[in-house]
Amino acid sequence: MAKPAGKQFSFKGEDHIQPELMETFSFDSPNQYIMTETDEFSAVCPFSGLPDLAYVKIEYYPVGGKCIELKSLKYYFISFRNVGIYQENVTQRIYNDLKTVLNSDRIRITTIYNTRGGFDTTCIEGSID
Repeated sequence: MAKPAGKQFSFKGEDHIQPELMETFSFDSPNQYIMTETDEFSAVCPFSGLPDLAYVKIEYYPVGGKCIELKSLKYYFISFRNVGIYQENVTQRIYNDLKTVLNSDRIRITTIYNTRGGFDTTCIEGSID
């Protein structure tokens, strides 16, 4: 896709994503299924420079004895806002960051992106089974 002559799109690199913003709290219930979701996720397509908007669903069991604090999760998501990152990489990155902070393997991340160029994209990373 050609960019308009003389126009440059600028966006940040993945090093601007801030997983350290996420906080947890102790929660001892490893068999409790937890799901949290938002339709307010955005990043930037590194190919076109246009925004990628998505619904994100996080499912996990707190087997590591931790839950994610939601306001801190929101700040973490905001750190993606001006980052150039492909949709598939977003899903993988969120999965890896949450897996680390929650110390749990029973996590699944689903991203459903707004239609772009006539294509609908859903990405799923991980398993809660």
